[in-house]
Amino acid sequence: MIRVRPGTTKEHRRNPECLILPGLDRLAVTEITGNDVAKLHHDLRFAPIQANRCLQFLSKAFNLAEVWGLRPDGTNPCRHVKKYPEKKWERYLSPAKFAALGEALSRAESEDIEDEYAIAATRLLIFTGCRLSEIMTLKWDHVDFEGMALHLPESKTGAKTVHIGAPAIEVLSRIERLDDNPWVITGKNRGAHLTDLQPPWRRIRKRAGIEDVRIHDLRHTFASTAVAAGQGLPMIGKLLGHTQVQTTARYAHLAADPVKLAANAVAGSLRDALG
Repeated sequence: MIRVRPGTTKEHRRNPECLILPGLDRLAVTEITGNDVAKLHHDLRFAPIQANRCLQFLSKAFNLAEVWGLRPDGTNPCRHVKKYPEKKWERYLSPAKFAALGEALSRAESEDIEDEYAIAATRLLIFTGCRLSEIMTLKWDHVDFEGMALHLPESKTGAKTVHIGAPAIEVLSRIERLDDNPWVITGKNRGAHLTDLQPPWRRIRKRAGIEDVRIHDLRHTFASTAVAAGQGLPMIGKLLGHTQVQTTARYAHLAADPVKLAANAVAGSLRDALG
């Protein structure tokens, strides 16, 4: 039996219901052609990643249709539809932008213009490098204050332990813990967790003047800061909970930055010595 995360299941249901069925629901499974799939894929060109995910979903569905005898073997209509190029978009906040974000968070907190749990969630994302889903579904039972760690029973890469620093512990210690709610980042409804951080994040980033920065860029910033501090890629992979070396390798080019600074400092000292 294949275990699928709730978020993945939700996405798998959303794609056929909202994006695929409206274009193909009048056709029998044996009637759908490559042209039909190509048109659907083309109609979603404004969201290339979403279009590619729909194509993957359809391809899997038609493979199963062949296995179940609903279509002849080798007739998957997705075979010759080319995916759109997917460009990895990784942004790292500069010190100036990071300072602006810090000021916006402090102002939102002092003026009480944003939910305190949304602010705490944002700070935890900054200080831990965790994925959004890992912070939003964090329970107090997962928090190990003494061991300075988060023991997550489920994440994108399975169960894992996230080691955290003193700033994250400080944020967690300031969060009001509700007796009838097991979640760290609580929502408006009793016993529930906050489900959508995007609205407060959009307001916070607007006040900070960084409207093009995504929540996930906070994770990239955590990684880039670790590289700048001289941490090796294996250590960064452990901090981020990566299971594949290739995933961490995307930050390899950043490792050259502190080396360049060091090379410049050494060469400058030698130049001064030469007179």
